[in-house]
Amino acid sequence: MSESSSKKSSKHDLKSKTLHCKNLHEYLKTLSSSVLDRLYIHPITCLAVYRELSEIAKHYIIRIIFVEQPVPQAVIASWLSKAYAKEHKEAVEALTELKIWKESSVTGGLPVWELNPVFKKHIRVALLGGGKNWFMSSHMEADTKPRDIAFLDAYAMERWECVLHYMVGSHQQEGISADAVRNLLHAGLMRCDNDGSAIITKEGFQFLLMDTAAQVWYFILQYLSTVEDKGLDLSLCLTFLFQLRFSILGKDYSTEGMNDGLLIFLQHLREFGLVYQRKRKAGRFYPTRLALNMAAGQNQSDVSIREGYIIIETNYRIYAYTDSNLKVALVGLFTNLIYRFPNVTVGVLTRDSIRTALRSGITADQIVGFLRMHAHPKMISVGSSILPPTIVDQIYLWEQERNRFNFSEGVLYSQFMSQNDFETLRDYAQDLGVLVWQNERKRTMVVTKSSHDDVKKFWKRHSRGNS
Repeated sequence: MSESSSKKSSKHDLKSKTLHCKNLHEYLKTLSSSVLDRLYIHPITCLAVYRELSEIAKHYIIRIIFVEQPVPQAVIASWLSKAYAKEHKEAVEALTELKIWKESSVTGGLPVWELNPVFKKHIRVALLGGGKNWFMSSHMEADTKPRDIAFLDAYAMERWECVLHYMVGSHQQEGISADAVRNLLHAGLMRCDNDGSAIITKEGFQFLLMDTAAQVWYFILQYLSTVEDKGLDLSLCLTFLFQLRFSILGKDYSTEGMNDGLLIFLQHLREFGLVYQRKRKAGRFYPTRLALNMAAGQNQSDVSIREGYIIIETNYRIYAYTDSNLKVALVGLFTNLIYRFPNVTVGVLTRDSIRTALRSGITADQIVGFLRMHAHPKMISVGSSILPPTIVDQIYLWEQERNRFNFSEGVLYSQFMSQNDFETLRDYAQDLGVLVWQNERKRTMVVTKSSHDDVKKFWKRHSRGNS
């Protein structure tokens, strides 16, 4: 009898984990109370957090920011009918997780909600005005070489596409900074191969098909997790990002008053395309659309700087009207490319091309979402259904077909000397519940990898007893 190991990927590996991009609430609740308190001393941060809350949570804050004592929980609960109990619970949880209020009790044990005094003070300033100037200074001489919105959009996408070109292994990899490469490795979007070169991971493939605004937000979140290792203040960096979100596109702002840490942070944002600065010591910078749309996610994507370029026919043909190597490479992640012309690339969706994408970690949802997001205007004008329904259904069917199989590691036993030997070992494995597969005619069987040692010991004892 001979035995061999049969290694196959598990079902969990087959169905790759979907890359999750945290929203602002999900990210902030992971921060410590001390960091959140340092954030809440800035009115602009309080305003940014307030805007992301649900309408009910906003209503609760507005009603209690001028109440100078804790408010009974029963009183706040009475502001909504019982039909909205679920929404009330979600609002309470959000305000608690963000440390905007905390639960306490007064004399007699009455449970109350007590608003965070730091947040209370500065949300008043944000909503009503007053206090010191909490926005970036813009009082300076006019720029002798002003930059318009079209230039800023082109610059932002050029810088950001440097990162994406690097990930897809395009020939156009010039311009990516060492910080960007380190961040890609830290985020798990790429990993170092045996020869030291960086190669894309399954999560990286999923990242490539995300909306640009979501890509930037995910990338910046990963970068923020490393700023303290670089000697930067996380709360100051976050506050500066919130200021960028409230800035005006096409307007320049002064770097006056920024400390050394923020100036370093500004240079990193410049490398990623979130701000434009002519020179490091120019004294002014322009926020780009990437910074303004950051954390907006896929619901508020950067449609204004993205133009659809993909046309799909019911015969599974894909036409990508672009001369961008990056866009062609993205389409090639799940398409068999047939022809490449100066301004159009032709490909076809096949079972093999979709399965290759699925093995890379890309999901059917992401492929369909990418095709919808980059659909040519002529496809959008046809009707409500942007993509042909048959194409969408087939992509999902190919995914379901692949996910039907359940793979597991096992050990193969074969070449038994007699039928009796085979049946003895097979019955033993079956009694243990570790028999995966058997073929009586060929005297072949497979047992689970974890049970291999027990089955092997039994076989040795059986062989010695018959010798």
